[in-house]
Formats: sequence, structure tokens, C-alpha cells
Amino acid sequence: MAKQQIGNKERYTKYLLFVIKKQHKLYGILTVVKHTQLKIMAALFEALTIRELTLKNRIVVSPMCEYSSVDGFANDWHLVHLGSRAVGGAGLILTEATAVSPEGRITPDDLGIWKDEHVEMLRRIVDFIHQHDSVAGIQLAHAGRKASHESPWKGGEQIPMSQTGWLCMAPSSIPFKEGTEAPKAMDAQDMKKVIDDFVAAAKRALQAGFKVAEIHAAHGYLLHEFLSPLSNKREDNYGGSFENRIRFVVEVVDAVRNVWPQQMPLFVRISASDWTEGGWDIDESVELAKVLKTKGVDLVDCSSGGNVPKAKINVGPGYQVPFAERIKKDAGILTGAVGLITEAQQAEDILTSQQADVIIMAREMLRDPYFALHAAHTLGAHVNWPVQYERAKPRTV
Repeated sequence: MAKQQIGNKERYTKYLLFVIKKQHKLYGILTVVKHTQLKIMAALFEALTIRELTLKNRIVVSPMCEYSSVDGFANDWHLVHLGSRAVGGAGLILTEATAVSPEGRITPDDLGIWKDEHVEMLRRIVDFIHQHDSVAGIQLAHAGRKASHESPWKGGEQIPMSQTGWLCMAPSSIPFKEGTEAPKAMDAQDMKKVIDDFVAAAKRALQAGFKVAEIHAAHGYLLHEFLSPLSNKREDNYGGSFENRIRFVVEVVDAVRNVWPQQMPLFVRISASDWTEGGWDIDESVELAKVLKTKGVDLVDCSSGGNVPKAKINVGPGYQVPFAERIKKDAGILTGAVGLITEAQQAEDILTSQQADVIIMAREMLRDPYFALHAAHTLGAHVNWPVQYERAKPRTV
């Protein structure tokens, strides 16, 4: 009787092992299917490798001016503002427009990187972002004729030179709007200084630990001013023809790419259209993107407008996405879509329809620093939450 019980026990044990193996195999198959489905359904959370850098997802925090610096220094506001978006799951976080020189600031309150002392706090912010599995990038900028203004909540008007303002520079001596002081038309020495300032800023960005650099050539600031025939009336090698008008931008890109490590990505933000007759347009943007690609630029951040005060812009959800799609397809370069992208499914659709390679979000990120975590839940994608927040993670069936 005892032997029979032992035999039955052994047979039952073998049976249990058989069932467990079958279930394990089935679970493995289901897991593969599940992850395959997630990969198809959640393009927003697919990794993207650019050169030797991998972003964990396609969500990028757009540069957004905070006007919260003193003498260009980052501070606790920037640490919390940028750091919270890293905790919130974004793959890449770009600083606001960071001035490469004091005269390149939009306002006295702009973030800067024109002196070595700026590096220490920027490094602290970068380290925090990287600790939370996001990537820190910096946008390098010069405001051109749109410099020397008050911050928006202080009125946003130009600060005259007689009232603590500073001399603005531009390709031509044309003010941004009537009734304001005209900028100085840049000479060869001015242009060399700007290029040198971009190079020095890029070197400091490396010291601070940034892994992506973006050159700001959009929104009516200095480099965009050279591109557009509305603001560039020069009669030398930097004005007139398309090749001449892009020359200064290309020189800045060449200089920065020369000091920015080859394994690290370089982006350029452009305004793909001036939205004004006779201005810079999408056809020229495509041709510029083709040139930038040969110069080592990895991604074009596709915004628009900003160069003239009364442009008629057809604003609506995703209104700038067609620019990113056109440049991506016709220039064969990675693009970022930006502009009233506010919902997870909207962002997903842009990626799955091959209109862009990353989603660059601004105002929605101000409303919701944790957009990426919420979007993952909406799209059914699995992402890691910060361990401190795990207990608040939504349950999934």
C-alpha cells in the first residue's frame, strides 16, 4: 500500500511538472505576442538610436523660455522644471533657448552659457536628468534683432539702449516691428564673433554633460533672420540667393559640428515657413535640410513663424506636422513634429504614419510634466515608473 502511494505521488509530480512546462511555454508565446502587439501599437515608446545615443522613447520636451535667470545662471527653478519632466518619463529634454552671448539674449532674464561659471548649475541639472533615464540636450541661441526685450509678463516690449537695453545685431538694419530701434547690420567681425560664441557655448555644454545640442535657427532669431529674404537684404555673399542666405547658418553648423563629438547628435530647429508672401518657405526648408544633412546634422526640429509680427498662421491641432513630414520624406533626414500636439493617440498617429520621427512637445508638457507616463497607460505600453511613484501606477488588466 505504501509503495502504491509513493508511485502515485511520483506520477502526480511528473504530471504537475508537465503542466507547468506547458503553461510556461504558452506564457512565453503569449508574452512574445503581447510585446509584439505593444511594439506595433506604441510607436511613441519605441527607442530611437541617433549616432551612438539611444533615446528610450520618442517624446521630447521642447525648448521653452522660462525667463527666470539672473545674469544667465540656471537655478532651482530650472532644476525642478526640467527635472520633473525627466521624472515624468520623457526621452529627451531640451533646455530653453540658451544664449551664447549676453547680447544674444531675448531678455535680461534668459538662460545663458556664455561664461564658464554657468556650467556648474547646468551640470547639476544634467546629472539629475540622466539619473532618471532621460537624456539632456541644450538649445544654443542668439536672438538677433529680437534681443533686448522685457520678459512677457513684464510687457515684452523692446528695452531701448538708453534704458539698460543693448545693441542688437542682424543681417540687415531692419527692426522687427515699426517704432523700435533698428539693429546693427553685422559686419565680418560681428559674424566671426557669433560663430566663436556658438563654438565656445558648445564646448561648455560638453563640460556640463549635455548629450544633444540643438542650434536655434527659427522663430525670427538671428540665424532665421539670415535665412529669410524678409529680414536679410544684404548685397554680399550672405544675402540675395538661397545659397548666400543659408551660408551663415551652414558656417555656424560646421563650426559647432567640428567641436561637438561625432558620436553625439546635433539638431537644428528651423521655422519651415514665414507664413508670409515672399518669405522663407517649405521648399527652401527642404533644400536647407538636404544641405544640413551633409554637414552632420541628424534631425531637423520643424517649427514655423516668428520672423514678422503680423504673419497669418493657420493654427490648429498638429498644424506644423506637414512641415516635418515633407522635410522627412524629401530631404531624407530625421524630423521632429511640434505644434499643438496634446494627446497620446495624436502623437502615436503622427509616428505610425511616418510624418515625423519624434514628437516635440511644449505647452502640453507645461500642463502635464508626466505626459509620457500617462500616454503609456493610454496606449497600453509598459514603461518603468520612478520607484518612488510605483504605488500610484495605474493598474492594467
